[in-house]
Parts: sequence; structure tokens; C-alpha cells
Amino acid sequence: MAAIDFIFTGDLVLDEPRPDFWLGGIAPLTLAADVTIGHLEVPHTRRGIELKGDVPAPGADPAHLSALERAGFDVLTLAGNHIADCGAEGIDDTRRELDRLGIHCCGAGSTLSRARRPAQMLCAGRGIAVLSYNCVGPESGWATSDKAGCAYVRIATADGQPVNPTAPLVAPERSSLTDMQSDIAAAATDNEFVIVALHKGLVHTPARLAPYEQPVAHAAIEAGAKAVISHHAHIIRGMELYLGKPIFHGLGNGCVVTRALSPHQDHPGRAAWALKRKQMFGFEPDPEYWLAPFHPEAVHALLGRLRWHEDGRIEAGFVPVHVEAPGRPVIANPLQAAAITSYMTRITLAAGLPPLTYTPCDGMMVAA
Repeated sequence: MAAIDFIFTGDLVLDEPRPDFWLGGIAPLTLAADVTIGHLEVPHTRRGIELKGDVPAPGADPAHLSALERAGFDVLTLAGNHIADCGAEGIDDTRRELDRLGIHCCGAGSTLSRARRPAQMLCAGRGIAVLSYNCVGPESGWATSDKAGCAYVRIATADGQPVNPTAPLVAPERSSLTDMQSDIAAAATDNEFVIVALHKGLVHTPARLAPYEQPVAHAAIEAGAKAVISHHAHIIRGMELYLGKPIFHGLGNGCVVTRALSPHQDHPGRAAWALKRKQMFGFEPDPEYWLAPFHPEAVHALLGRLRWHEDGRIEAGFVPVHVEAPGRPVIANPLQAAAITSYMTRITLAAGLPPLTYTPCDGMMVAA
């Protein structure tokens, strides 16, 4: 039985025309993997009422989802802070189109029970399950027993305010963590390999982890997950090996091309956030990156990669990716790859994570 090769991407926002072009720089790897998993950041719909509670993202063109199928994506995780931005209709339209395309999804649905249900697939006769949880809010986007939204792990805030992406999030609430662990244990009874995706972290902030991030990721591994993948921060984070299992603390941007983050637009909420973002995080986006106006260090990107051997061994690391202006990710050249690997080593240490070394092997940097 051959090893199974996984590729993981961070956030995917395909608002712009020509989605195949924007994905084309990484598509050779997403197509070649046995299992490719990405995080779909926004609903793909032409319907819905704008959600109140966070700076809303516009619905993307449903036709753009087919580019992900052509790029080889097998599973899309949906539990994030924007998937409910067009209400129940946006979630329903997104799931329906993914079903039509044959792409598995998880993390959002018409009820909380549906949102917590894993995506399951067989690869080489081996069962794989993926679960997806939002750790950053807003609470208005979370599913309930009778309301569409996303699955979540509730994180307590330092000042008691509702959970939202800019709140001081400090520690996972025990009952919510137990619910996640129960989901993982249940998925593991029917599947050999469980992957947990967490929408977590401090946006636009290099290296640093919030206090809750390691406890939630560790709890997922302790419950039976073979790997944890993370996104939301729009900048990559360090890796960790915990109990021999890989944790990608931040996959950064998989492919984000959108005008919704620019200050030059008619939507007052999004324009105000673009100004506030600059004030809060202290950087001026490079004007050449007008479709991806993120932190300057976000030009360093990666694809998480994992090889599951038939004897159960897990070999994990990443493929270095460079983001070209105005926002297109491409497989890094040797000079860029060396800089990205050095950056990963540096931010891992800066975050207080155990040091890792990265060795090139078969196109990826293997962590040890």
C-alpha cells in the first residue's frame, strides 16, 4: 500500500475573475496530491442578507468554485468568521455547489449538528475525516440547533465581551473543548486518519500565538486527531510536533485575491476596517498588492504537506510559496524557498514553540 500525500492550504478568497489563473501558480501541487484540503473563507452566493457582527465580506461568484475542483481540491473547510456573512442562503448555496462539484466540505451548515459533521472520504481504501471549527467568532455567525452558521470552539475573552476576531481571546471554555474532542473521537471510530482545521490566531501579526491556540490544538491531538491545520491570521505561523503529530499553527493565505480589503470602495464598513487595520497593526500595505493588501511579511507563504505512510508514520513539513503582486501565490524558486524556510525557523522560535529543523526531501521541507 502506497503512502498518501496531503496538501493543505490556508484561506481561499476567489472574488476576482479568472480564478484558474490565480490558483495556477500552486495548482501543480494541489493537483498532484492524493488529498488536497483548503479553507474557503467567504460564501459563494448571489443571495442572502448581510450579517451584522463583523466586517462582512461580499459573496463571491458561485461559478468560481469550479476552479477549485479543476485545481484538485478534495475537501474545503468552512468554519470561519466570514462564511455566514450572507446568512443561511449563502451557506446553503455554497454547500450545494460544492456537492454538485464533488468537493467534500465541513464546518458550516443549516444547524450546529450539520456544521459539526465531518467530511469523510476514502483514499487507497483508508478512511479520512476532516473537522472544522471557528475559534474567533463572531458569535452571530455560529450555528445553533435551529440557525445556520459554523461549528466553533468557544474561547473566553479577557474582558467578558462577546467572541469576535478583535477581542482579547484567552482560553478555551471546557464544555466547548469537550464537544470538539467528542466529535474527534467519534470520527476516529470510523476513520483511520482525522484532521482538525481551526480558524484561529492573531490577524496581521507576525509569529505570535494567542494564549488559547496551543491548548486547543493540543486537545485535538489528545482526542485522536492525526494533524491540526490552522488559518485566519493571513500570515504564516510556526509548526509544532506534539505527541509526534504535526500542528500547522497558521497556513496563511492559500490564495486570496479580493478588492473587499481595499480602503478604496463604496462599502463603509469595509472601508473603515481597512483604515482601522492600518492603525491597529502598524503597517502600510504595499500598493502593488492591491488584491492582497496584507502585512509585508505575508509575501512568505506555504503549502502544508503531509505524507501518511502505510506503517502509520507521519512525515510533515511544507512547500515554500511566494506571493507575487498583486496577490498570486506561486511555488517558490530556490532563493525564495531558502528565505521562507529561514523565516519559518525564526517565527517558530519567536512564538515560543519548540525548535524544528527543516530538511529538503522530495520537494518539501520536512520538519524534525
